[in-house]
Amino acid sequence: MSQDLADRAAVTDTVTRMGWCLDRRDWDGLKTLFTEQVYTDYTALWGGEPQEATVDELLATDTQGSWRRTMDGLEATQHLITNILVEINDDTARATANVVGVHRLVNPHGSPLWTVGGTYDFRLVRTGDGWRIRAITQGITWVEGNQQVLFRAATRAA
Repeated sequence: MSQDLADRAAVTDTVTRMGWCLDRRDWDGLKTLFTEQVYTDYTALWGGEPQEATVDELLATDTQGSWRRTMDGLEATQHLITNILVEINDDTARATANVVGVHRLVNPHGSPLWTVGGTYDFRLVRTGDGWRIRAITQGITWVEGNQQVLFRAATRAA
């Protein structure tokens, strides 16, 4: 297999594993997919400003807005990351993908589901341990359901 094909497969695997680990709450596995500093831009969904944090802060249990704090408060999630397109440039890569994220939490304020459809734009770097995600930007195409599911999950896990 050529190096380009091997790199494309490895980048695709890294991006796919992010959704897999997140849905299984595999925090140790998820941590291995990122660089020490991670840039996240979810402004299309939440407004505000993009964030730069350490991977430990991103996955912390006690940090407002951290992935772990929110995800641990949900009953279940499913992130379907598909149609991954990869561009390799030496030791950096860009992967764009479609994503559908379903979030579930039974609650007294409406539907137990909140679903987001959109895109991810990943930036990755080659490290001694393989390809690692250094940046994620989410684009939003559609949203359906009860957004309170996520807000209640973050409060529930606190």
